Amino acid sequence: MMALLTQSASAATPDQASAEQAEQPLSTITRPAFDQQVALRASQAVIGKIPADYTLLDREGKPVRLSSYRGKPLLVSFIYTGCFQVCPTTTRALLNALKAAQEGLGTNQFNVVSIGFNQPADSPQALKSFARQNGINYPNWEFLSPHRSIVDRLTQDFGFSYIATPTGFDHLLQVTIVDAQGRIYRQVYGDTLSGDMLGDPIKQLINNAPMPNNVDLATIIDRVRILCTVYDPVTGEYRVKSGLGLEVTGGLTFLISILWFLVAEWRTRRKSRKPSAN
Repeated sequence: MMALLTQSASAATPDQASAEQAEQPLSTITRPAFDQQVALRASQAVIGKIPADYTLLDREGKPVRLSSYRGKPLLVSFIYTGCFQVCPTTTRALLNALKAAQEGLGTNQFNVVSIGFNQPADSPQALKSFARQNGINYPNWEFLSPHRSIVDRLTQDFGFSYIATPTGFDHLLQVTIVDAQGRIYRQVYGDTLSGDMLGDPIKQLINNAPMPNNVDLATIIDRVRILCTVYDPVTGEYRVKSGLGLEVTGGLTFLISILWFLVAEWRTRRKSRKPSAN
């Protein structure tokens, strides 16, 4: 997201700077870090605002305007289909939270959209495959693909921050709750979601509750590290992702098996070399 990037003062033109950077080895290029405080301030700053009426494509490639979802609360999440751990995990967590919330709210009370921000990779076909692979066949939940030319404005309107890394993206894990008039009502953060976290704000919207007050950013810091860690706001620490733990366990098991085999082979050969008793 452009707002997260800082530019150093330089007399070089943008084209010259790009050319100089292209000549540098990848290992020497300094990439901007994801600033969680800046990202959260941007996320909270859009509460009470109405995003522009963008047109996106659904999984069948048909155009859909955001205004078509007005009339009911709307939940909006941003994902990228090239993510193999965090986005699928949080999408399934969202599904479980929606099922729990629906038990208390009833059916057909709200809509959900997941938007692929990594364009042009997050095409309608890619999103359709992502939804199918993660078992998302939920009523009133659509996956939408924006044109790459509107991604920056769209994500800024929803207060969603992300930054490219060598292996994918660092980004906020957030679900944006929009009221029936298209106004952003609340941001819900984290990689674990409960029915109450989504159901309570939706109930408040149905009951015409006022806009929530500003929150303390220190209490809602949730940041994704795509490579191996996820920030846990409950403990205030970065915890290893479960997928990585399984990979490490599997690797150690493999190494132990190899060592056991080599030791057994060495013992067998040693015994075979001993002279037989007369």
